[in-house]
Amino acid sequence: MVKVIEPELRQVLDFCALEPVERVFLEDVARRGLGRFVGVRGEHGLDAVCHVGANVVPSGRGCGAFAGAAARGHARMIIGEEIAVGELWEAAAHDMPAVRQDRPGQPVYAMVDPPPPGDSGVRTATLADVELLVPACAAAHEEELGVDPLARDEDGFRWRTSEMVEEGRSWLWRDGDTILFKAEASAWTAGAVQLQQVWVDPAVRRRGYGTRGLRDLCRLLLETTPVVTLFVRTDNAPALALYESIGMLRVGSYRSVLF
Repeated sequence: MVKVIEPELRQVLDFCALEPVERVFLEDVARRGLGRFVGVRGEHGLDAVCHVGANVVPSGRGCGAFAGAAARGHARMIIGEEIAVGELWEAAAHDMPAVRQDRPGQPVYAMVDPPPPGDSGVRTATLADVELLVPACAAAHEEELGVDPLARDEDGFRWRTSEMVEEGRSWLWRDGDTILFKAEASAWTAGAVQLQQVWVDPAVRRRGYGTRGLRDLCRLLLETTPVVTLFVRTDNAPALALYESIGMLRVGSYRSVLF
């Protein structure tokens, strides 16, 4: 029987260093001391790691060993590299809640070379932008996950949005009270930055603002971080077209199991 351990921080960081793009979220939360980690020890370090928090995020091989930890975690989602999630889900499904959505084959994109300038007004968000950002971030969250976060926990969502701004992980391009482009960093390490909730106000979509804004944001981030990465639903054709149009390349696949 495979023994599940609670790894030390150095073990988790060594594991993440082997795949800095795929494991960017795991490294980020490990360095920030967020959530709980479990692991499986191999001959040369850890063979697999799993973060257990609001989301369960497995990585490596042999992730079925984390079924018990996942079932006890009351997570809203299992998400991560597709094979790792598949191994965990196969072992844990009978002890988990009913699935709301299962999203295999989600493309993971990455960019290492700056795209051409977009000549946009993208900048780091400030606390003065929070009141405009909260409903926009909520709309982006609902589009992506099918749940209105303001209805579920308005105060908590406002706090998390403000925290992203205070940490310098939120960017936008606004024209008055219209957001022409926005995005946040869901994870950020020395090796990679993972973007989330790339969004344009529906009233001004299909005018090129998303392309211009994302090009300039990638250029900004690539000045200090070697890789910009993100992942996307397979049915989000406009987003797929956007990422490929600016030169992002597919480098892997994620799977999300939502409860």
